[in-house]
Amino acid sequence: MKTALVIVYILSSVWAIGAIIYHGRRPSRSISWALAIIALPVLGAVLYYLFGMNRRKFKFFNTKEFEKRNKYTHPKISAQEKFLTHFNTDIRKERLNRLIETSSNTTAKAKNKITALQDGGETFNVLFKALEEAEKFIHVQYYILERGELLDKMLELFKRKINEGLEIRIIYDSLGSYQLRGRPRKNFKDVGVKIYPIMPIRLKNLLFSLNFRNHRKIVIIDNKVAFTGGVNVSDKYIKRENGLGKWKDTHLKLEGPIVNDLHLVFLKDYFFASNKEDFHISDYLTEQEAAGDVDAQVVAGGPDSKHPTIMQQYIGMMNQAKSSICIANPYFVPGEAFLQSLKITALEGVDISLLVPKKSDSQAAKFAMFSHFEELLQVGIKIYLREDFSHSKIMIVDDDLVSIGSGNFDMRSFELNYETNILIYNREIAKEMTQEFNKISEKANLVTLERFRNRTIWQKFLEGLFKFFKPLI
Repeated sequence: MKTALVIVYILSSVWAIGAIIYHGRRPSRSISWALAIIALPVLGAVLYYLFGMNRRKFKFFNTKEFEKRNKYTHPKISAQEKFLTHFNTDIRKERLNRLIETSSNTTAKAKNKITALQDGGETFNVLFKALEEAEKFIHVQYYILERGELLDKMLELFKRKINEGLEIRIIYDSLGSYQLRGRPRKNFKDVGVKIYPIMPIRLKNLLFSLNFRNHRKIVIIDNKVAFTGGVNVSDKYIKRENGLGKWKDTHLKLEGPIVNDLHLVFLKDYFFASNKEDFHISDYLTEQEAAGDVDAQVVAGGPDSKHPTIMQQYIGMMNQAKSSICIANPYFVPGEAFLQSLKITALEGVDISLLVPKKSDSQAAKFAMFSHFEELLQVGIKIYLREDFSHSKIMIVDDDLVSIGSGNFDMRSFELNYETNILIYNREIAKEMTQEFNKISEKANLVTLERFRNRTIWQKFLEGLFKFFKPLI
């Protein structure tokens, strides 16, 4: 029996390490997986097969479903051309716009109105008010739809709206919204909602779907109002929970030409999830009117993108910085490319502040995040630990650019998840977000290099351990 197990261990390890050498793209990630395979007999090879293989090289990203999904483009709406934004007087912004356009296939739009919602309670108050005012259709997409008061309220509202003749569609991530399985999902179907999971976890597609999650949060109402950001449908945002308390987060209400761009992201995902072309895209991506004076751009990326869109957006923003960068994120575990860019920018004299929660819902992510603090502090980056738990994903550059959305600063958001950010080219909103950032930072604990170096040996060991496995987190 022992001999058979040894043979299985050797064969599985040889196969997995061979696959790493042949398909691996980044040495750091490859080394981490090799260590996992050696340290975890057989299990390491299984985990690599499920989570580590570079599936961009495989059939999954060449199926007819993906080809059809990516053929969805904007209908030719001549009136939309007047909202295209060209930053002729600011070559830095124009270069950033072109980068996102090349990577995400969206361009900056002018004449939008954007409202920042700084708290989960505020977000749901504004969201449900807008849902109540819907007249034609409601389109909803979330990573997490969790059982509780908010989900029950949404069900009752949708039931009334369908009785009024509205169309309602919901798509959700099958892993993130695991609580929706069974009766909760049936409740929505029973009232007439068209509801589908994205990449459902089933045995036949387990190897190709388990590691790729749809992390987007999008609501479109009558193609007039849209919402996106970091907030999921969970009572964590309105009620205190043990350990982390009531979650904080940042969301956006959007009006104007940018709604079409965000809506297209939803329609692509809906078609992919449902595999049913039960709508005419031109009926939903309608002509938009000017709603404000904000220039903004949708940034949408995923594992089927040609480029790591979210990472390129963040590095592109960083390269625009002249004076300051503010980053707020609960899972700051980026790869070496981003870290090196951040350190170089700090050494060039740009004032960089990082605001992260002291407590986390993921201890592995927390230790991996803390493992980089010393090298960041050494180059003069200020790090603040806030006492409450914030799920916000924000980057502000020079009080001039701000990104808010679903994309974390980690390799999962950079390469494995479908994410959506809104890049806002507006000084007024950027200043508003900076003021909120500074207000929270003043109440947070500033980490000093001397104090951080005095942490316990056990904490340093855990940080080193999870730093090594960072590419796998």
